[in-house]
Amino acid sequence: MKYIDEFNDPDLARRLLDEIRATATRPWALMEVCGGQTHSIIRHGIDQLLPEQVELIHGPGCPVCVTPLEVIDKALEIASRPGVIFCSFGDMLRVPGTDRDLFRVKGEGGDVRVVYSPLDALELARRHPDREVVFFAIGFETTAPANAMAVHQARRLGLTNFSLLVSHVRVPPAVEAIMTAPACRVQGFLAAGHVCSVMGMAEYPELAERFRVPMVVTGFEPLDILEGIRLAVRQLERGEHRVENAYPRAVREEGNPAAVRMIEEVFEVTDRNWRGIGPIPLSGWRLTDAFRSYDAEHRFDVTGIRTEEPVECRSGEVLQGLIKPTECEAFGTTCTPRNPLGATMVSSEGACAAYYLYRRMNAATPQAERAAREEMNPVA
Repeated sequence: MKYIDEFNDPDLARRLLDEIRATATRPWALMEVCGGQTHSIIRHGIDQLLPEQVELIHGPGCPVCVTPLEVIDKALEIASRPGVIFCSFGDMLRVPGTDRDLFRVKGEGGDVRVVYSPLDALELARRHPDREVVFFAIGFETTAPANAMAVHQARRLGLTNFSLLVSHVRVPPAVEAIMTAPACRVQGFLAAGHVCSVMGMAEYPELAERFRVPMVVTGFEPLDILEGIRLAVRQLERGEHRVENAYPRAVREEGNPAAVRMIEEVFEVTDRNWRGIGPIPLSGWRLTDAFRSYDAEHRFDVTGIRTEEPVECRSGEVLQGLIKPTECEAFGTTCTPRNPLGATMVSSEGACAAYYLYRRMNAATPQAERAAREEMNPVA
């Protein structure tokens, strides 16, 4: 399969690993920004194959994980209302709010539907003019063009029963927040290739220069990630700090201009709260005044919602790269995919989910390992 099989070649992987070992002469800590990269790293054991000098720190690039708790609770409130069809990608349904999740709302009679595109939700609005259809628009820059297009099309078609609950976040401000945090150990970044395929690379050189860190735009297959690591380590060893593109088959310097224009027409930059991290200035998007009538928060007036995170959940520290999932006492015991305390355990891009799915229980307690085995092999 083109661009898949050839990027899983074990002989090439060994050669890249040999080059990384030969290059790294001292300890370096790199952060992969994207949760999709985290899952690929853990699935293929890339972090365990690297020389001991190279450490990978998992970043906050899981859009489901960083969606604020108050926005989750707003989604639950809207989805519970009669006459509403609430649409979402599947991995949002198990994300815990303060006291329930979308699966529970669905079980209690709410019309919650899994869709594969915001345009699916738009089609539901066209077919059900007597119902309010809301799409849960979360994500980084990657999903923003499709969500912007859905609103643009809704206005063109004259659909007044369609809206977005928006919780979009942006990568560059998150990088700045990570690098200015007091406990930051990150010395280089593997930048998310799919984000750069949309937005391009223009925002990264200033960050690389200001914080003196290499930033390598990286793909998601094993050889993509190893090549990104190789280039980042080479820069660090040479004392360099610039942006390199290790994903040229998908990323151009300018990104996708048409997609960027669509985003800029529909969305405007705003401050955004990140779950487990807190507020990051100018780190999100919201609908512009011209499209404000399609904003579900305004349409349903979901304000005054009080939220409360489980005190035992340390997902915020995981998202900031301060700890590995197995360093959380709840991991694999009181927090599992069936009974998650935080979004990082249920999202398809969450670091905790990756460690649990691929059996990284080595640093967990014996009770955690036993619970994991029982969940994977339940007694009939």
